[in-house]
Amino acid sequence: MFGHFGNGAGNGGKNGGNGALVELAGIRKVYETGPVTVEALSGVDLTLRAGEFVSVVGPSGSGKSTLMNIVGCLDTPTGGSYRLKGEEVGRFTLDRLAEVRNRRIGFVFQNFNLLPQLSAFENVELPLLFAGMATRARRERAEELLTEVGLADRMRHKPTELSGGQMQRVAIARALACRPDLILADEPTGNLDSSSGRDILHVFEDLWQAGHTLLVITHDPAIAQRAPRSVTVEDGRIVADN
Repeated sequence: MFGHFGNGAGNGGKNGGNGALVELAGIRKVYETGPVTVEALSGVDLTLRAGEFVSVVGPSGSGKSTLMNIVGCLDTPTGGSYRLKGEEVGRFTLDRLAEVRNRRIGFVFQNFNLLPQLSAFENVELPLLFAGMATRARRERAEELLTEVGLADRMRHKPTELSGGQMQRVAIARALACRPDLILADEPTGNLDSSSGRDILHVFEDLWQAGHTLLVITHDPAIAQRAPRSVTVEDGRIVADN
């Protein structure tokens, strides 16, 4: 799978890549709700290289999702530096951040986040429409991706007509649509049965072998064990990276 949809990294999954894609240095995130102050991240340092497949694990409330939101440019840190492909994200305008989220980072969520009124095909086509791709090219791209994830016969079905595993495959196809530099997945198997969860893990492994860069937030020990690198977060800090 995904052999001809690689992002140019070749066999980066096997060879480790040779360029820093994500560089976090001293990242802090503080939430203030009235008199209550919560430090969700406390000086996180993390480097992710092109072609890596990394899982992020830790207990609920450890800061995993906050970390993903910052890497995905969905939230901004209170302090520290975040460089994406060598560029300081803190200097990006709102328009540039929106462009990064749409084109350079692909998102896969636990709840799929598919638009229920659209077909699988239309859900995958949507980011390409926002990116300004020509009609014929975006339709070909959406069809190719859905075929790659094994849904060639389900393209015109709406999310309510698909199983959980099929919906997650649509979400993965959508995440790949704009050929992103990085795929971020937040508990991608959390709403799936064990069989569907294993299938999605195989999809991620195929993506990694095709050269994609993956950062996966997970409670699933199967993903944590199969990812070549696993980062453990506790109390807003990275306590293990191996």
